[in-house]
Amino acid sequence: MNLFDAVKLKEIPEPIISKAEKPVMLSDETMQERKAKLLAKMQSEKLDVTLIYGDLEHGSNFEYLTGFLPRFEEALLVVHKNGTAYLLLGNENLNKAGISRIKAKAVHVPYFSLPNQPMQGERSLIDCFEEAGIQKGMQLGVVGWKMFTSQFNDNTQLFDLPYYIVQALETLVGRKNLMNRCDLFIGAEGIRTINNANELAHYEFGSALASDGMLAAMNMLAAGVSEMELGQCLNRYGQRNSVVTIAAAGERFVKANLYPTDNQVKLGDKISLTVGYKGGLSSRSGYALYDETQLTVPYLDGIAKPYYYAVAAWLENIQLGMSGNAMYQKIEQVLPKHKYHWHLNPGHLCADEEWLSSPIFEGSTASLKSGMLLQIDIIPSVEGLGGASCESGIALADAALRNQLKQEYPALYETFMKRRAYISEVLGIHLHPEVLPMNDTVAYYRPLMLNKKLAFVKE
Repeated sequence: MNLFDAVKLKEIPEPIISKAEKPVMLSDETMQERKAKLLAKMQSEKLDVTLIYGDLEHGSNFEYLTGFLPRFEEALLVVHKNGTAYLLLGNENLNKAGISRIKAKAVHVPYFSLPNQPMQGERSLIDCFEEAGIQKGMQLGVVGWKMFTSQFNDNTQLFDLPYYIVQALETLVGRKNLMNRCDLFIGAEGIRTINNANELAHYEFGSALASDGMLAAMNMLAAGVSEMELGQCLNRYGQRNSVVTIAAAGERFVKANLYPTDNQVKLGDKISLTVGYKGGLSSRSGYALYDETQLTVPYLDGIAKPYYYAVAAWLENIQLGMSGNAMYQKIEQVLPKHKYHWHLNPGHLCADEEWLSSPIFEGSTASLKSGMLLQIDIIPSVEGLGGASCESGIALADAALRNQLKQEYPALYETFMKRRAYISEVLGIHLHPEVLPMNDTVAYYRPLMLNKKLAFVKE
C-alpha cells in the first residue's frame, strides 16, 4: 500500500473560528524577564555591552526589549552588563525613548535620521557611543537581525549592520573586541526562542488573525473574484504584516509584480494565498477547481497528497526533546527530497517575524523545547504541477506551561483544546499532549479550492 493512500478528500465541516479580536499585551513582568535573560547571557559570555540594531525591516531584536520598531529610521539599543541602557535615536524617533518598555536614556544621533533632515546637534558617531557609556577595550556583542552560519568564515566577524556604524565601533573599541552575537537572541539557546505564557497569548492573536483571514479568503474564492478582493480579506484590522501578502491566481510574478492586482480568478487557475502577522503565517495553494475530474495534471497524487501526508507526519511526530535532525529525517523519509525537491528547513521558529531561525536541519543536535513557536514550512516542487501549501504554526508547551496557560488564560486554553480535538477527530491527525495549535486552521487544507466542502483527512 502506498503511504499516501491514507490521505483522502472528504466532505468535512470547516473549523469553528474562535475569532481573533483582542490583542494580548506583553506585561511589564515579561519585559523585565526578557531583559534579565539578556543580562544573564551577557554575564555568562563575558560581554560588557550588547548593542542591538533596529530599523523597520530588521527591528525585531530591538523591539523584543523596547516594545517598538523604529519606524523609518535606524536605531540602537545599548545595554550594559549592569543593566544600564541607552537608546540612540534619530530625529523622528527621539520622542520614543520615553515609551520604551525597559528604562533607557535617550541619545540623539542625527545620522539615523532621513536624508536631508536637519543635523542640528551633530557630532561624531564615536562621541554618541561614548555618551552611551561605550569605552575603549570593552567587549561588545553586536546584534543585528541575522545570525550567520557559514562553514568558511568566522561568523562572529560577519556584521549585518550599516558599515558606518560598524566602522565607528571598530575605531572606538578595536576589531578584536567587536563580535556579531545575534545568536544570543535567536541561536539554539537564544533568549527569543522560548516564550512564557504571556508571550504565547500575545503571539496567538497574530497567528489566529492570519488564519481567520485565510479562511475568509478561501471561502470568498470563486471565478471572477479579483486578487485584490482576496487580499482585502487576508489583511485585517490594520495590523502590520510580517511578510508580503500574496493573493495570486494563474501565473505569478508577471512583470516582476509581487502584489495582488485586478486579475480575476478563472476556472483551472493555480491559486496561492499567504498572509502573516506577529506570531505566525498562514499559507494555502492549490487549483481553482471543484472536483478532481477537472484536473488536467496529476496534481493530487503527484504532489498534494504526499505533501499533506508529510504535514500530518510533522504534526504527529513533533514533541519535546526531539532533535532538529530527527524531524528533518522524518520529512526526508516520507517526502524524499530528491523526488519532491524541497530544499529549505522543514519547519522553523517564529515570533515577531515570520522566520526567527530554525533548529530543524540535517545533522541538527538542537532539541525542541517547551515555549517554542514553530511553523510548518515544507515547500515541495514537482515540475508541471502547481504548488501545495498548508502552512500554519504550533506551540510546544510542557505540563507546567499548559497549566499556567489554563490558570492565566482559561479561554485561550479552551480554544487550544478545541483545536486539538478538531485536528484529531475530524482530520485524523493525533498530536502529542504538548502540541498547541496556534490557530483554528492548522492542517485544514482544501487543494481543490473552489470546493468549500472537500478537504484532506488522514485515515
